[in-house]
Amino acid sequence: MQRPLKYLALPVIALAIALPQFAHAQTARTVPQSQIEMQLSFAPLVKKTAGSVVNVYAERMVERRNPFAGDPFFEQFFGQQMPNRTQKQSSLGSGVIVESNGTVVTNNHVIEGADDIKVALADGREYPCKVVLKDDRLDLAVLKIDGEGEFPTLSIGDSDAIEVGDLVLAIGNPFGVGQTVTSGIVSALARNQVVKTEFGFFIQTDASINPGNSGGALTNMKGELIGINTAIFSRGGGSNGVGFAIPANLVKVFLEAADRGAKSFERPYIGATFEPVTSEVAEALGLAKVRGALLVRVDEKGPAAEAGLKPGEVITAVNGIPVEHPDALGYRLTTAGLGKTVELTVLDNGKEHATSLKLATAPETMPRDERQIEGRNPFSGVNIANLSPRVADELRMPTELTGVVVTDVKPGSPAARLGFAPRDIVVAINGNAIASTEELEAAVDDDPGFWRVEIERDGQRIRQFFR
Repeated sequence: MQRPLKYLALPVIALAIALPQFAHAQTARTVPQSQIEMQLSFAPLVKKTAGSVVNVYAERMVERRNPFAGDPFFEQFFGQQMPNRTQKQSSLGSGVIVESNGTVVTNNHVIEGADDIKVALADGREYPCKVVLKDDRLDLAVLKIDGEGEFPTLSIGDSDAIEVGDLVLAIGNPFGVGQTVTSGIVSALARNQVVKTEFGFFIQTDASINPGNSGGALTNMKGELIGINTAIFSRGGGSNGVGFAIPANLVKVFLEAADRGAKSFERPYIGATFEPVTSEVAEALGLAKVRGALLVRVDEKGPAAEAGLKPGEVITAVNGIPVEHPDALGYRLTTAGLGKTVELTVLDNGKEHATSLKLATAPETMPRDERQIEGRNPFSGVNIANLSPRVADELRMPTELTGVVVTDVKPGSPAARLGFAPRDIVVAINGNAIASTEELEAAVDDDPGFWRVEIERDGQRIRQFFR
């Protein structure tokens, strides 16, 4: 039985080494050789880094529905107006200042839905801030402190340079007790299936992580940021020594998008579907190790097809870096950067060859032509658009899908009452295939009085009848 995953920031224990030659010797790895070495301190490293880690306070107003609203009996005695109540909710997390102008990186789940966000520095200063960029698929957010002057920063290191067994520090605000530093080691790399998001490439650490550490810093012995503490596996809500951090190399790419003013974070479009390599697949293909990304579908006009990739092949490396699973492939392509060309190592029929893949965003092969449907018909209250790889990616749908998709449904509308939902694909109306938003709008304008609607939802065809 899988243990429940908790979104918490991971406090990682850091050992600051007093001697300069040890404090900056990340590449020269040795074990303690004497009692004197065992008594070395991480204090200098903590002084160097802790001032850049902030507490993040997010507040949101939540409407609580009155349970007696609409009840004739209670409205008779207590009046017709029984308004819902609003309640303030607060959440606490951590963040890292990465630019001297007050740019802060944290987890998206720390600030999601917040109406008011503040940060508190280690020296006690507090500032309001605004959201510059956020993405719930990566669980990252960039904030900008509303304050003047230069702020202490934490430089971003190369998370690909770390190895299992490296010493790390975790800095954050667990349980709201105040800034706390913990130490540990890197327990594993390239962990996936950690959280229910599209991102699946985490650094695992045994550093003590607890609620409130989310968004805090995981640092190496050079005092560089190598990860954003994000989640833990826990049975009781506290640290069990299994924590996860988003690698700093992904943070760099996300931060670059925020700095250039992007409104949303775009990731490379491959035009293919991948599955993990199982032991059975590895044996059949003659793989020495059970790792890689197995191609199961290739879009005819996508980048993967242009690169000559075919179903049944296995991607084993990107730019010479091994690929453990499909999530690792996505991570390597995303951190390589849009506009770049990467070299893929491909295994085909037991033989390896290299091919180049240019990284670009998902195209809008058909104009989305968004429309809002009104009038006397079952679709009244829906927003629709033509599907393309770009629209499908925005809606988190398979990019090979085509047709007309519901992008939004107005609450309380006829369409909402009839059960239509975002990501429904309208296949046919009264036996006539629907291929564009223009065709759907024309079909509902006819108002036949009797409606036979066919939609596709999560890969299943659904037929509905309305009058």
